[in-house]
Order: sequence, then structure tokens, then C-alpha cells
Amino acid sequence: MIPFLDLKKINEPYETAFQEKMKLVLDNGWYILGNEVKEFETSFANYCGTKYCVGVGNGFDALVLIFKGYIQLGKLQKGDEVIVPANTYIASILAILQADLMPVLVEPKLETYNINPDLIVEKITSKTKAILVVHLYGQLAEMDKINEIAVANDLSVIEDAAQAHGAIRNQKSRISNQKSSVAYSFYPGKNLGTLGDAGAVTTNDLELAKVIQSLRNYGSETKYYNDYIGVNSRLDELQAAFLNVKLPNLDAENEKRRIIAERYLSEIKNNKIILPTVPLRGTKESNHVFHLFVIRTQNRTNLQDYLYRNGIQTVIHYPVPPHNQKALSDWNHLSFPITQKIHDEVLSLPISPVLTMDEVDYIVSILNKY
Repeated sequence: MIPFLDLKKINEPYETAFQEKMKLVLDNGWYILGNEVKEFETSFANYCGTKYCVGVGNGFDALVLIFKGYIQLGKLQKGDEVIVPANTYIASILAILQADLMPVLVEPKLETYNINPDLIVEKITSKTKAILVVHLYGQLAEMDKINEIAVANDLSVIEDAAQAHGAIRNQKSRISNQKSSVAYSFYPGKNLGTLGDAGAVTTNDLELAKVIQSLRNYGSETKYYNDYIGVNSRLDELQAAFLNVKLPNLDAENEKRRIIAERYLSEIKNNKIILPTVPLRGTKESNHVFHLFVIRTQNRTNLQDYLYRNGIQTVIHYPVPPHNQKALSDWNHLSFPITQKIHDEVLSLPISPVLTMDEVDYIVSILNKY
């Protein structure tokens, strides 16, 4: 069986370095917000081309703390509306609600699965204060258009890059412009994944970085003195140590994903399968890091069963759209036909730095015979 994602195999090359890091942390005797966290925050900020990085407990908290930080700074107020893609993992929307803000869902483009900038403007009201952009599956949203809309309407831009580690915008800068704040998850299955939960916020906003540093640590900058009603969401010292080992290889591992994706795109030839729309490599729109390779088909259950019978494991990202979830009952009456179509048809194929070319040959062959 070709697994959808073989995390053990992905982490095997790092085992010796992981063990050395574990011993170093144990020998230092400093387990919370120590040198490994500081090193990762500096390295990841440099990698992303931002001034500041704040390590937090997970990607969800990274989003929540950005919103709560903006509330503390007066850029947002509880009850403000935040535009967000209807087609996303529910965590993006839950983060808005967790910060006592109001999500306003906007349909994606069927071709890219990312939020449709042309539909954002019609959802803007006097209560709209921010746009949460999600770079789904590893492909950047249309940030030039979105940033123009944000500037014209005086809106803050927050980016959920939990699936887009290392993506480059306009062939030069990581992710977006100099004004947005970006949330990352380092959950084990991510392009840059550690061995547990971990997350980070990158930003060029010194005030925001300082507030989030306090919020993640009970609202305290100085021990026992609390400026805000904060939480306990600190990047774990050991997880930071593992991230310090893996970060230097992120670009090379993303390149392996791109090579596999290019083979899928050029070699899968079956009119029952809809391949993702991806800009050509070398163009300024080429920005996909292929956290997932997602196809669509009208009879998904049949295709998934067929692939499993032939030794290929696949995953559905995601079977139920957020607006149909019981947890979001206030949105259940709304209709998002493009989002619904995507959630009914998508199927994720195996893609990772450790997937072999022989396995790619086999997957392509089986799909073309379907």
C-alpha cells in the first residue's frame, strides 16, 4: 500500500539530529521559551523575510492571537466582521469566532479553490474590518487584488499559511506584502512539520509582535506582571529544536513536491479526473508548494475505492464544508454552491518528499486506467 503520507519515513533522515537536539535541551535544563525557541524565531523570520516571528502552541492559536492582538491595539473591536473563504478548513473560521469577531464567508474560485477577490467587495459593510486569506493546499491566493481591496477599504489583512510554508510571491518575497500578519502551523503533516503541535506568527509590526509575545504567556511580558488577559500558548522548546533541524531543508523538500506535482499534471490523462489549475513554473504566479495535490471527480467514492483496491491511499480534504457543520449552525441556512461542489468532489493524492518516482509511475498508471 502506498500511504497517503508516511511521516515516519519523512522524519527518518532527521532522527540522529533530533536525538542530539533532545540531549542538548535536556542538558540545558531550560524547557520553556529557551534558546531553541529564540533560534527558530530568528531563523524563521529571516527565512520568511519578516522582522519578527513569535512562536506559539499551534497554528489555530497563531490566528486567534493575531486577532486578539489587533483588538488590544485598537485595530479591531469585538463584533467586527472578518471576510474569510467559505472553502477552508473550519479552524480558520473558528479562530475568528474565538476572538469574538464575526466571520463573513465568501465563495472561492473553482479553478484555484482560493477565495475569489471579485466577490469580496460585495460582502464589505461598515462593520467589515479585516480579510482572513487562506492559502489552501499550498497555492497562494491572489494577494495583489486582495491587498488593493484592503487598502481601498482600510481593512487589515491576516493570512492563514498553515499549508503554504515556503511559498514565494512574485518570485521574490515569501507569502505576502510587508503589512499583513501571517499564521503558520507546524503540525506533523505540514510541509514544515514537527513531532507535535506548534505554530508561529510572522509580522513586520513590532507592536503586534510584542502584544502576541505577551498574550501567548498569560498576557505577561515580565513574570508575575500581567498586562493582558492572555493564554498559555508557547512554542515548546523541544518542538522548536526539531524545527531548527528541518527548516534548512524546507525549500529542497518543497522542490521535490513540485517535481511530483508536475508529473501528475503532465501525465495523468483521464477525462473523469479534473486536475488542479496551476500557473506554469517560472511565471510570477507560480507559487504553489503542494502541501496537497487535489483532484476532482464526480464519483469520488468509486474512485477512492478503486485506488485503495489498487494499493493507493487517498484522503478527502474536506468532506463537509464549514457552513454545513453542526458547530456553525448559524450558517447552515446559507448556500455556497461552488464550495459545496468542491467539498463533494475533491480527493487528495499522495505527495511528499519521500514519494518515489516508481510510486508516482504506478499512481499515474492506475489513474489513467480508471
